[in-house]
Amino acid sequence: MNDQNQNKNLLLATGLSLLVMLVWFWLFPVEPPPETIAEPVPASDATQTAATPLAADGTTATASAAAPEPAFQAPRIAIETPRLKGNLSLLGGRIDDLELSTYKETLDADSPLVRLLSPVGTDAPYYALYGWSAAAGVATDAVPGPNTVWSVESGDKLTPETPITLVWDNGAGLIFRRVISVDDRYLFSINQTVENTGNTEVGLAAYGLVARHGHPDVRKFFIAHEGLVQMTDGTLTEVAYANMEDLDADVASGGTAEKQSVTENGWIGWADKYWMTTLIPEPGTPFTSTARYIEKTAIYQTETVTPVMTVAPGATISAKSYLFAGAKEWETLRDYERSAGIQKLVESIDWGWFFFFTKPIFWLLHQIHALIGNMGWSIMALTLTLKILVLPLAYKSSVSMARMKELQPEMEKLKERVGEDKQALQQGMMKLYKDNKVNPASGCVPILIQVPIFFSLYKVIFNTIELRQAPWIGWIRDLSLPDPSSILNLFGLLPFAPPDQTSIFFILSLGVLPIILGISMWLQQTLNPAPTDPAQKMIFAWMPWVFMFMLGSFASGLVLYWITNNTITFIQQYAIMRSHGHNPDVFGNIRSKFSRTKAVEAANSTSKPSKK
Repeated sequence: MNDQNQNKNLLLATGLSLLVMLVWFWLFPVEPPPETIAEPVPASDATQTAATPLAADGTTATASAAAPEPAFQAPRIAIETPRLKGNLSLLGGRIDDLELSTYKETLDADSPLVRLLSPVGTDAPYYALYGWSAAAGVATDAVPGPNTVWSVESGDKLTPETPITLVWDNGAGLIFRRVISVDDRYLFSINQTVENTGNTEVGLAAYGLVARHGHPDVRKFFIAHEGLVQMTDGTLTEVAYANMEDLDADVASGGTAEKQSVTENGWIGWADKYWMTTLIPEPGTPFTSTARYIEKTAIYQTETVTPVMTVAPGATISAKSYLFAGAKEWETLRDYERSAGIQKLVESIDWGWFFFFTKPIFWLLHQIHALIGNMGWSIMALTLTLKILVLPLAYKSSVSMARMKELQPEMEKLKERVGEDKQALQQGMMKLYKDNKVNPASGCVPILIQVPIFFSLYKVIFNTIELRQAPWIGWIRDLSLPDPSSILNLFGLLPFAPPDQTSIFFILSLGVLPIILGISMWLQQTLNPAPTDPAQKMIFAWMPWVFMFMLGSFASGLVLYWITNNTITFIQQYAIMRSHGHNPDVFGNIRSKFSRTKAVEAANSTSKPSKK
């Protein structure tokens, strides 16, 4: 006779795991396939102008007197690095046209590059702008504005080896220069200077601005943050685009939505799932960061403004800052923390609530991948490593369950002795467990530990760019997406496409990996005979196939982890049971499942209800 308490504990643990997974699947639906972003095309409004920066006193500044002109028609300077390609406009000196040379929208050979920044005059303008705001008593037209046309003083192309220098003379004694350089990845350096050749001292504040026109096309997943991200003296703040509109009642009039004073270290910008554009004043210098949504023009805007600096006659002042515009690669962000002193830039990656698990898991996966070179095999190696780390707990759990089997004869004697007295039965069972040092709940421990690890790994696979379009073998070309094969078209043998990932019928489109997952869970059950209780037996019989359908829509990397985990657990439990004198009859249990099923069907077909 089987140990009913063992079955109940295992059923409880499995049910808890299933409940958590169902809630997770409901809260965090599968991400739809990435959409191809169209190339920018000129907008119909040819007089559309850039966002307006704040004045030095924090109010909205007035734009320069320069005539408005579409950014895409202004003179341009090419930008060319190993990771970036595009150009900047001499209209305001905007960095407003950037593509990521090493990232494509999809896996298709003719897929366009990922576009990060787009100029004013396109469907979705997104750009960085730098300049100076006038202090009280200084005319606003004495400083360059968003529509000021700059001249090139030196350089004809912006590359890691060749910076460019822009210059603008206001004709009233102030000469403004901007030296822009870029490294071989994603970091721009902007050094702004003002030379006073006049007879009067002037108060100016340097600013940087990143503006995004219109509502970004975000996927609105709880699992991934997209929107404002800022670091102010060690404090991280994240605000989703949808919540930006609620920050301040004066937003519609162009007022400040949220302003923070930074004493020495910080940055602020807009983060998508994989990409980011961030203003970074020189570390060690104070500044004011501002985030706002301007409802009237539908512009999301972040700014950094230095304290007012006075430039005396014959003197020159300067302000240095950085602009990060690129992919949120963990290693790149970490290197900028170390080499440029940019504090906690790695925190721009959305690590989630379980960051204390997510960060170490990603670090370990990253190190394994550096050795193996294939992310699929790295996930399997990571799973093995995690199983080794929790082996003491798993061993203790398996030993406890094995000892519960040894107590089965005494349990049966106890049931015969107490009869229908449930309280006496419970007291007797607890005494039996205590005297034999057996913990009946220990079987749940490995599953409970597995939950935060599963969530954290899901976060890593879903959010980190290192998993984006990472191949494994054969048909698995992107571990961040579900298995593209489908049983509905016999895995490509039939000449029609399975349901799209956005279809409600996609859950029926089981791929190879989800099917292997279901089989691995089913085989894991064969280590123990099926429960005799009909309800338990039915739940255990259906559970692997429910998980197969439920997890089939998850990222391939996560399904691969689960398959590997099940396989290792099967081997581990089999070995531990053998070491304690229990030889699991795996093949016999498999045969009994089918034979019992046939027997039950035969009994149901021949039995008749009795009538009195």
